[in-house]
Amino acid sequence: MTYPTDLLHQCQQRRVAHHANRPGHTELYAQLHATFAASGLDQALPACRHRLFPPMVTLETFIAQVLGADGSCQQAVNRHLLTWTHHQQATASPRTGAYCRARQRLPGDVIADLTRHLGHTLAASMPAARTWQGRPIKLIDGTTVSMPDTPENQQRFPQPGSQKPGLGFPMARLVVIMDMNSGAVLNAAMGPLKGKGTGEHALLREMLDTFEAGDIVIADRYYPSYALVAELAARGVDVVMRQHFRRETDFQAGDPLGHKDHIATWEKPKNRRDWMSQAAFNALPTTLSMRELAVGGMVLITTCTDRAVPRQQIQELYQMRWQVELRLRDIKTTLGMDRLRCKTPAMVEKEVWVYLLAYNLIRRVMVEASDWADCLPQHLSFKHTVQMVRQIAARSPLHDHERACLMKQITTLRVGQRPGRVEPRALKRRPSPHPLLKTPRPIAREQIRQHGHPKKVG
Repeated sequence: MTYPTDLLHQCQQRRVAHHANRPGHTELYAQLHATFAASGLDQALPACRHRLFPPMVTLETFIAQVLGADGSCQQAVNRHLLTWTHHQQATASPRTGAYCRARQRLPGDVIADLTRHLGHTLAASMPAARTWQGRPIKLIDGTTVSMPDTPENQQRFPQPGSQKPGLGFPMARLVVIMDMNSGAVLNAAMGPLKGKGTGEHALLREMLDTFEAGDIVIADRYYPSYALVAELAARGVDVVMRQHFRRETDFQAGDPLGHKDHIATWEKPKNRRDWMSQAAFNALPTTLSMRELAVGGMVLITTCTDRAVPRQQIQELYQMRWQVELRLRDIKTTLGMDRLRCKTPAMVEKEVWVYLLAYNLIRRVMVEASDWADCLPQHLSFKHTVQMVRQIAARSPLHDHERACLMKQITTLRVGQRPGRVEPRALKRRPSPHPLLKTPRPIAREQIRQHGHPKKVG
């Protein structure tokens, strides 16, 4: 018998609402359900009959998987079965097939929309006193992630050209927009590492609607192109960036404001880029007024041309850019997103959004803890918060007293403030003395079968 889709949706929503606060459900499930309820995106969850892994439980298990130290599907299934068996008084197969199929049924666009909604909610919750002159600060940066070497992944996300076929791993480029104060991810775009229209600028252009009038955007020296700065200025958005290495700065020209500090006039490029339409090129202004100043051994550029703004404030604004590097490290290293596990492009993109959703959920805990302790979220340790959340994720929803104890535990350890810290970009600990794989694995296996393992040198 086939049931109408609307009826299945209604039954599922009633089931989710009915079970949300049951003792059998976990703290992570309760937090996830509250986020869905606030966003209104529960309507977009796929209709399903009663399963061991309904959509909400599947997403909870997926998030617990990326938060876990192991990160495997087997551990995620084992964790869920222990809770399910305890409350259902029944047994189920520990095989991962049902869970993997349930992950495939999850709509990736819903996970992405939920991540964006949570990020904007956290940004809006921050007090105006923590902004710069009442203006929100948004950070942008790009990074890369690797994934399993499968034909599907190689076709969608080809490996770098410097790697020989059969010896490399598919790589994807990721550009994120973050809120400075809360640390939340507001939006992200993902694409191949190489190819036309796959650069960081191209991915960022897909997300320009994320910026609102009054924002201040901080980015490194890769981003200050004429077209991007003009587009953001047209939206009422100011930028603070490091000068691009190809643009020469002549402090003898323009309107001087101080030593190596002036207002320069940028002229529109004569040639149109291939990615830009002729209409968009014609719409660009013929000139831009930019403030250029030399501070801290580098040249900064900004559209904030107000003479009343001291150069020290511009320098302090740009120093906030390092926060996006630290937060990308939190996502890639602490959570483990630098090496993805999924074997198809669709699941790879879904896995990235689950990582970003888990990251925003951690950030929500940190924002709540910072309000409780009256401190800034960036003063709290992300890794320490992740460790605490891992301990409570599988427990029943916390009571008020338990939550207060959690806030105290999170805020007890603070991140040390080390301005101007400099560290070498080198590793001290040596890797294992195994040789690099220089031929495809099937060929290497056959060589071992015929000739045995190579003898150690030295």
